[in-house]
Amino acid sequence: MGVATLTLVLVWALVARMIFDSQSSIDRFGASFLWGSSWNPNQDVYGALPFIAGTLTTTLLALLIGVPLSVGIAIYLAELAPPWLKNPLSFVVELLAAVPSVIYGLWAMYALRPIMADSVEPFFKSFLGWTPLFQGDSIGLDKFTAGVILAIMIIPTIASVSKEALMAVPDSQREAALSLGATRYETTRIAVLSYARSGIFGAVILGLGRAVGETMAVTMTIGNANGISWSLLDPGQTMASLIANNWGEAQGLQLSALIEIGLVLFVVALIINVFARLIVGRFMKRIPAAGGGL
Repeated sequence: MGVATLTLVLVWALVARMIFDSQSSIDRFGASFLWGSSWNPNQDVYGALPFIAGTLTTTLLALLIGVPLSVGIAIYLAELAPPWLKNPLSFVVELLAAVPSVIYGLWAMYALRPIMADSVEPFFKSFLGWTPLFQGDSIGLDKFTAGVILAIMIIPTIASVSKEALMAVPDSQREAALSLGATRYETTRIAVLSYARSGIFGAVILGLGRAVGETMAVTMTIGNANGISWSLLDPGQTMASLIANNWGEAQGLQLSALIEIGLVLFVVALIINVFARLIVGRFMKRIPAAGGGL
């Protein structure tokens, strides 16, 4: 009880300290800080919109790429993989979730970036270059590459939690579907995935939480340019990468604005993680009460 209370006290103390240290920025810019588009230390004008947009863009791209792959991996491990392969492959997936983000960033710089610049981005430009999303030069240091490395980083987290949710589905669900003449594919789709959807959704939210707050790998691959654009091939910045790039030399109002950026990021990450816990908790409560029918 005491440790739990101390944890809550530390969290709220951190929030209070961030609010106190960012008070100069809050007083100067007010709510307009959230939609201001200029970050100019020379004129002491700061706005968070380009970095909020960069965070949302890379996170959404990571989810679009990572969620289908993660769910596919989870289905294979829980429903299709032979016993001799399931445990080793599950261990590898969980091990990837523990790799430090800077290692992913180094791999992206020296291995992923050339592939993106020479093959992947030109391929998308050849088919979708007429859209605003794929205009510009293929340099490999942009929002597209940052989104791809984020997707690779969240796949182990989503796949591991989704696998556990699928394995928690009672066998009676599968047996009921098979007894009604469903194929193995239909059993997985109708009986298993529908039952585990809350757990899978919680896994996606946990992956989203990691993607929103990721710093080093994104900082190394996004190009670190202040500005808003539609093109995924343009460099950008996220809230986390902005703090990482500018913290060492920031002072005065700029330091206060960076702390306010951190406060916004903290609140977003906190909301995402609380939401995920509620979803996963709801799923776990369903399991003991689940019946044998579909």
